[in-house]
Amino acid sequence: MFVSFGPEDDVLHSRLFIQEEVEYNLIHQIAGDQEAMRLKTEENDLIFAHNGGYNSWLWLSPELDEERRCSLVRQLAEMLEDRGLPGVNGTPETGKLFADAYGELTGKTYQVRMMMEAYHCPQVQLPHGVSGKLHQAEPGDIPLIAGYLAGFVQDCFGMESAPEDHLDYAGAVTESGKLRLWIDKDQPVSMVNLAHQSARHARINEVYTPHEFRKHGYASAAVAALCAELLSRDITPMLYADAANPDSNKVYQSVGFKRTGSIVDLRFQ
Repeated sequence: MFVSFGPEDDVLHSRLFIQEEVEYNLIHQIAGDQEAMRLKTEENDLIFAHNGGYNSWLWLSPELDEERRCSLVRQLAEMLEDRGLPGVNGTPETGKLFADAYGELTGKTYQVRMMMEAYHCPQVQLPHGVSGKLHQAEPGDIPLIAGYLAGFVQDCFGMESAPEDHLDYAGAVTESGKLRLWIDKDQPVSMVNLAHQSARHARINEVYTPHEFRKHGYASAAVAALCAELLSRDITPMLYADAANPDSNKVYQSVGFKRTGSIVDLRFQ
C-alpha cells in the first residue's frame, strides 16, 4: 500500500499536490533527506514525510472521499504505532484525523503547539523610504548572527538561549550563502534566511530585527529585497507565519505575500 519516494518523484509534481504545495512546501526538504522516512501511496493520494526528532508531515489528496481518507490514515497510524512520533503537521482537518487515529492506537493525547499561516509572494511590493541595502552574510558576521538567532528563538518560541548556542548553525547558514543582512549606515539591523529552494518555490524563514532597530521597516525591506531576487529567477517565495503573531503577518502581507492556507502543528503527549 505504501511505497518510498524521493525528491524527484511524480507525486511532488502532481496536479493535486501542487494545489497545496505552498502549505506543504517543507515536504520537499524532507524528501531530499535519504535518512528520512518518506512514504506515499501508489495512487499518489497520500504523502508522509518524517525526519527523526521532528514533527512528521502528512498530505492527503483533496479529492479523496471520506471513507478512503479514514482508511488510509488508519493504516498509516497502524504502521507507525511503534515509531514514537513527536507530532504531526498538516492542514487542521488532516492533522486532527491522523492524531486521533494515532492516539487511539498509542494512548497518546495531543495539543496544538502552533497554527501557521502559509503564504506565497507572486508579486513583490518594495517598501518606500527604508534606508539601507540587503547583503549576503559574511564569516565576520557569524557572532552577530548567533545573537540574532538567540533573539529569534526567544521571540518565536519563548525559549532563552545564549548566542554561543547558535554559533555552529550561524556558521553553517553563512557558509551556505543563504542568509542575508539588511545593512543601514554600515550597521546590520535585520536578517532574513533562504531556508530551502525547490523547483517552484523558495522558503524564507528566520526573519529577525533586534528590538532597538524595530519600527523602521527593515524587516519588510529585507524580505522584499530577497523576494525580488527570487522572483527574478522565476522562483516564487513562500513562508510560514505564526497565526498568533499579527505583526509578522502584517509585515509579510505589506510586501505582497498572499495567504494560501493553514497548517497545524500538533504535538503528542
